[in-house]
Amino acid sequence: MDLAYLWFFIVGVLFVGYFVLDGFDFGVGMSLPFLGKNDVSRRQIINTIGPVWDLNETWVIVAGACLFAAFPEWYATLFSGFYLALLLILLSLILRGVSFEYRHQRDSVRWKRNFDRMIVIGSAVPAFLWGVAFANIVQGVPIDASHEFTGSLLTLLNPYGLLGGLTTLLLFFTHGVYFVALKTDGQVHTDARKLAVRSGVLTVVVAAVFLGWTIMSAWTGGAPLVGLAIVCALLAAVLLIASVVANLRDREGWAFGFGAFTVVFAVLTLWLSLFPNVMPSSTDPTFNLTIENASSTDYTLTIMSWAALIFLPLVLLYQGWTYWVFRKRVTRGRIEKAAAEVH
Repeated sequence: MDLAYLWFFIVGVLFVGYFVLDGFDFGVGMSLPFLGKNDVSRRQIINTIGPVWDLNETWVIVAGACLFAAFPEWYATLFSGFYLALLLILLSLILRGVSFEYRHQRDSVRWKRNFDRMIVIGSAVPAFLWGVAFANIVQGVPIDASHEFTGSLLTLLNPYGLLGGLTTLLLFFTHGVYFVALKTDGQVHTDARKLAVRSGVLTVVVAAVFLGWTIMSAWTGGAPLVGLAIVCALLAAVLLIASVVANLRDREGWAFGFGAFTVVFAVLTLWLSLFPNVMPSSTDPTFNLTIENASSTDYTLTIMSWAALIFLPLVLLYQGWTYWVFRKRVTRGRIEKAAAEVH
């Protein structure tokens, strides 16, 4: 296989990893107003991702770096054309990270409440805008002959893009609530399971419409891998329904696992619908950015391939070990004991 095509799929895998891992982080953050009835429960929710959120977030840095090195033309067009959307995502991630670190620095209700709001905003904005961005990448945006984006932020806020944003928002929210149910006990655990039922049903409906729209567009556009995209879309739908059923049966581990694979196959549906383009032009198909005209030289891709072969397994092993170390539930009793020791 040509290295450019290989790296198209490697970049896709990196974004899949990011959306699976940081996706439930976003969901946990967005669940605070619904599940955090008091400071103890809010601390319990936040502590579920406390040891791993920053590690999960590094996946987007690696994905962006690989995109820059493997497909510089794609990177240039994407980051210049989607500048405001990506800037909002970056600022939101900074806001969320600062809030995690500073929330516990003062024993003030107002102080904590303000940072809790920033956690919610810093989780909801990226969850929505990532969907908007990727939906527009798949659908196509105005690109001229020199591969420059000629639209604006409002260009991205079209019906398909907004539906994509709503889909990722709900999907990440439900994915995060499953994680809260998996990692907590007591009232937070019970409330998370109930909330996941309502959000899960809504997510099934919205995701079905979005994935159906995506497949229809890929089919009419003659995407060469539309058959595989259909299979992935069907698997995503089945797994999402399975996650709702597992949650109803109080099998939160299975629910979270099914939810994670739902994200995997949903992102793969978009990626396969995009192939062999990396950024279609809605102005003129001859202006499309493709895998071949947007990629780096074979020498660059060869060096990157060796680096990925060496370091990616090490990163996966380290992240797996981290999750194993922090695998236990965050119990309400432990949070109350820690609060009593502080006072």
